[in-house]
Amino acid sequence: MQAVSIIWFRRDLRLHDNAALFHALKSGAPVLPIFIFDQHILDKLEDKADRRVEFIHLALQQMQQQLVEMGSTIEVHYGTPEKVFADLLSNYTVQAVYTNHDYEQYAIDRDARIASMLQEKGIGFHTFKDHVLQEKGEVLKDDGKPYTVFTPYSRKWRACLTEDKLQSYPTEKLFSQFLKQPAKALPSLVSMGFQEIGQAFPAATPDELIIKHYSEQRDYPAINGTSRLGVHLRFGTISIRDLARKAMQLNQTFLNELIWRDFYHMILWHFPHVRVGKAFRPEYDLIPWRNDENDFAAWCAGKTGYPIVDAGMRELNATGFMHNRVRMIVASFLTKHLLIDWRLGEAYFAAKLLDFDYAANNGGWQWAAGSGCDAAPYFRVFNPSLQTEKFDKQLKYTQHWVPELITFNYPKPIVPHDAARKRALEVYGSVLKSVKAS
Repeated sequence: MQAVSIIWFRRDLRLHDNAALFHALKSGAPVLPIFIFDQHILDKLEDKADRRVEFIHLALQQMQQQLVEMGSTIEVHYGTPEKVFADLLSNYTVQAVYTNHDYEQYAIDRDARIASMLQEKGIGFHTFKDHVLQEKGEVLKDDGKPYTVFTPYSRKWRACLTEDKLQSYPTEKLFSQFLKQPAKALPSLVSMGFQEIGQAFPAATPDELIIKHYSEQRDYPAINGTSRLGVHLRFGTISIRDLARKAMQLNQTFLNELIWRDFYHMILWHFPHVRVGKAFRPEYDLIPWRNDENDFAAWCAGKTGYPIVDAGMRELNATGFMHNRVRMIVASFLTKHLLIDWRLGEAYFAAKLLDFDYAANNGGWQWAAGSGCDAAPYFRVFNPSLQTEKFDKQLKYTQHWVPELITFNYPKPIVPHDAARKRALEVYGSVLKSVKAS
């Protein structure tokens, strides 16, 4: 049987500047690229017209084209990782498996199972940092403990960022090490039970003009002022190191957003209770959420009677994207105005967002609910009207998604702002006061 090293792609769908790929190509054995459409994950997706699955499929087609031009191929499997690796071990003499770190709970458990399977056969399982710039214990307080507030973390992050952490891995110099074999067809979306939506693959090249003016434009949803690179960072179709170097040259505010990514992944690593659906601050798990089904349905459908909230939800439902400023507004509205558990909103975003990333999504929702890593008190409640006045004064964004706004067909607010704010402060305050007293 052919002796190979395996590069297992997951959320790093590129051949350029890829840490695990670089080390696999240096291993000395021919390198077999693989990707697994994991049934453990896909079987749980209710929407079979899932934009993310199609995005991954498109990214793999691009990688396949590059590999075929080199006389190689990527083996794309549909099944469970355990079954796929059992088959691979039957078909190849595997010297080692190389892959990049993943910080979510399922991924940690999956990798432990595969590592154990390989270890029984004396096969190495090597993982590397690639998805973030600084991870795990690289940015810690002086006493060795992890940060729980962003601002001091960001200062230490900048101090710890050495030049070598920004250097690209020169994978292109080693492409001759790919295993030479005929191209193998990718399983079709339909064969895996999914529909082809026909979406175009979004541009993966950073727009330098947008990054340069990011500080002034990022909060205005009617302006094309954000990079739209979230999905590429999520699935690793661009290099975080390339993007960080560009951000350092062009805009420190944009770089700050990349630091937030590292921060939330660091939190996920050091505080495992966050990975399994618990509030970062345990006392917030005692909040008696209303969880009114009708209110939640109105929020999901974009029919709350609050125009900017409804615009954001309709944008999400129609496109799989929502502007970041609007994400904060709709999350605050669900958790504070409607007193609905942030986990329900988190799950809805997880199902709909093309750029869904567990660490960032969880961190953002807990920030909105007041239960997360934030120095601000729980009584921050966004006023949708004031947010609209400040960030969409001409209503260009809002009216685009809520065209009936100026007609009699638009619903009245499902809850008055002042009453909702008062109720939220009373409920939060009562619980936190009792916790403090005990």
